[in-house]
Amino acid sequence: MSNRDIEAKYREKGFYSFSSAWEKLQEEEKKQVFALAEDYKHFLDNGKIERECVEQIVSMARIAGFVELEEMIKAGRQLEPGIKVMAVNRNKAVALFVIGEKPLSEGLRIVGSHIDSPRLDLKPQPLYEDSGMALLKTHYYGGIKKYQWATLPLAIHGVFAKKDGTLVHLNIGEKEDDPLFVISDILPHLGKSQASKKMSDGISGEDLNVIIGHIPVEDADIKEKVKLGVLQILAREYGVDEADFTSAEIEIVPAGKARDAGLDRGLILGYGHDDRSCAFASLRAILEVEHPLYTASALFVDKEEIGSMGSTGMESVFYENTVAELVALGSENYSELLLRRAFSNSKVLSADVDGAFDPTYPEPFDKRNSSLMGNGVVILKYTGSRGKYGSNDASAEFMAFVRGLYDENNVVWQTGELGKVDEGGGGTIAYILANRGADVIDCGVPVLSMHAPWELISKVDLFMAWKGYRAFLQSK
Repeated sequence: MSNRDIEAKYREKGFYSFSSAWEKLQEEEKKQVFALAEDYKHFLDNGKIERECVEQIVSMARIAGFVELEEMIKAGRQLEPGIKVMAVNRNKAVALFVIGEKPLSEGLRIVGSHIDSPRLDLKPQPLYEDSGMALLKTHYYGGIKKYQWATLPLAIHGVFAKKDGTLVHLNIGEKEDDPLFVISDILPHLGKSQASKKMSDGISGEDLNVIIGHIPVEDADIKEKVKLGVLQILAREYGVDEADFTSAEIEIVPAGKARDAGLDRGLILGYGHDDRSCAFASLRAILEVEHPLYTASALFVDKEEIGSMGSTGMESVFYENTVAELVALGSENYSELLLRRAFSNSKVLSADVDGAFDPTYPEPFDKRNSSLMGNGVVILKYTGSRGKYGSNDASAEFMAFVRGLYDENNVVWQTGELGKVDEGGGGTIAYILANRGADVIDCGVPVLSMHAPWELISKVDLFMAWKGYRAFLQSK
């Protein structure tokens, strides 16, 4: 049977994609694809860091009628089908719920994503002066190729937490008249030593120093005049001093807006597609859910890029505690057993991206088992590395459930795997919810140049992710 015959067979029976999802769109859907992409670019531009993502999620949820869990607890309000609830964790993670007709002990439909992305964090004592310039020491966050961050226009985002409890927010480098920041690189004329090193060693972590100032203050008695000039600006414009860096969360990210890519505008170039593309798609999906059979939940967590640890990561008990509070507000008398049943009866999509096949670098991919840009949302039965280590590895039965659901709802999908078996790999939050007894599978958007400062996705894959997440949240 030829490839064309095989494709025709599958087109008749399902939406497993052997060709571009663009070809499967109706004209009205194409308009929806581009409209969704515009909303997503706005979300990316205003969500360069976790706190900014949470701010947007909470704002959109409130407009859609979600009520904070703490308010319900204080008011002694009981859960009823159709009620929309949200819980916020330290302004860096959020859980949204639309309460279903069935009791929570019969399980939830959960789509879980993460809103942190690889970046550079400032060290606790970052500011110093050297050779007429003021610089900031950084500690990179997540898996990056360090050489990609040199000579890029950079922006500063984050907060200073002052001793009196106030927060001072920074967002410098995104407006047209804002100053930019940069990490220098050695000129090629003097780069012989650097060029002889491995790519991973060409620029070290300690070389990722951000230039922040250059003009000295007019004070002959001060040794570090440029550094003092920077501190004076921070004091004047933001009311912070050097000691406030020790209680700050300041992130260095690529400056600039997400943009259409390609003459046909089918792609989006932006910072943070991993994993904010899936986060946005699941956010839009949960905001559209009304009166589901099973309680629908969208989860947005922090710290995935560094192992999901910490109080705002998936390894924390935040989500488990939140579900426990909901069980206690429900019609059933709370017990630990009911909470355990709620998780063990749940079905979960771990909404995370996949590394798309790159025709320029085909060697590390198994093309037959790699996701392709534009072929729809990708389902990964397992992730992990070298023998599926650290993987959830979903069951065949749950794979069949998702596959059938997507075909029934005209969601164009494909399967994927993160590279050749011995080449490397990676993980997601899937195994964490699976450890609580839920059925979990990875499902997300294919990405080119993953973990680079600027990543690339297809607008149609984003659309199919949203469509798939919405169908899943409303599934029976």
